[in-house]
Amino acid sequence: MTGTGPLAGRTAVVTGSGRNIGRAIALALAAEGANVVVNGHADRARVDAVVDEVQAAGAGAGSALGVMADVSDPDQVAALVAAAVDRFGAVDIAISNVASRLRQPFEDITIDDWHATLATNLHAAFYLAHFTLPAMRERGWGRIIHISGYDGWTGHIDQRAHNVTAKAGLHGLTKAIAREYGPFNVTANTVAPGAIATQRDPEQYRHIDPEAVRERLAIKHFGRPEDIASACVYLCRESGRFVTGQVIHVNGGEFMF
Repeated sequence: MTGTGPLAGRTAVVTGSGRNIGRAIALALAAEGANVVVNGHADRARVDAVVDEVQAAGAGAGSALGVMADVSDPDQVAALVAAAVDRFGAVDIAISNVASRLRQPFEDITIDDWHATLATNLHAAFYLAHFTLPAMRERGWGRIIHISGYDGWTGHIDQRAHNVTAKAGLHGLTKAIAREYGPFNVTANTVAPGAIATQRDPEQYRHIDPEAVRERLAIKHFGRPEDIASACVYLCRESGRFVTGQVIHVNGGEFMF
């Protein structure tokens, strides 16, 4: 099946796309005509379900491939990209959307905890860029998008030093790629979700009062994964051709920059 939308002929790898924001991004890009590589590392059924959703979308939508890979492992990321190239010929869009958001007091964070969090939340984005940017440069077109989080900017959440550090570093990586690869028509941007209604581990969010968060929002309701997906579509289409090195905060006005 070949897509016919604005992103027809493009192929996107979306990590962590078996559910929530990643799933929404994969479906949105497929609706624009792109082929999508759906990725997960623990739940094959979720990945297959998203692939089935793409394939059932009908005329105009792109095709899909499900690939299981732990993206904190560079060898598995290399295999993920190789599978995408083998199936679709190239990777034009690389979206890093994985995170581990453990809440731990600073003094309880072990060395292993620190390295594991950075491997998932930061190193994985470098690995995906490492294995996709050379071909983007050669073809003269590409989109790198990092899904971050507003705690990397606001410092409003305590007991997440490893996650906050990784999220701040993620945008530093974005800016470095944007500067170096801009001459080759490759853009790199960060999308930072705010209060988005997703499925998550409730044990890591017991300290948060949802109604207090809602009250802080300028728009008095939580966002949806589709809101993040729309920002990614904007960046991937020609509408985003002159946007690079930037962060798009999708947070309902809870914080304004």
